Amino acid sequence: MLAKSIMLVLGFILLPNISDGHHSHVNYAVSEFTHLEGIVREVHLINPHSWIYLEVQDDQDEPVIWALESTSPDGLRRAGILPDFVRVGDRIEVRCHRQRDNHSACLLGFLTPLHGDTGRGHGIEREWD
Repeated sequence: MLAKSIMLVLGFILLPNISDGHHSHVNYAVSEFTHLEGIVREVHLINPHSWIYLEVQDDQDEPVIWALESTSPDGLRRAGILPDFVRVGDRIEVRCHRQRDNHSACLLGFLTPLHGDTGRGHGIEREWD
């Protein structure tokens, strides 16, 4: 009986630590922000992480698609971000943590819509992670 109780207590202590491992940001350089501005090409508000694909012009004025990882749709909703806050075709500015291997991917930190629609938050920066 005592052994079962100890195992149960250990399970409750260790379970949150196991689930936190999935949400590690080790792939990203979280100590610095990368600033990007471009046109939204795709929006995927899905579990466990939402994604925005952003077309950005590189130094040679060529389009590059950046994959921006964010929190779940529920996490966004809790932060006051509604599903139509950003739509395909919108211009946005972001501050994100670039992937350590220098691919065109980021952990999305903050997003500012520049689409001109004040009803959808034009010009208001919001946290997305």
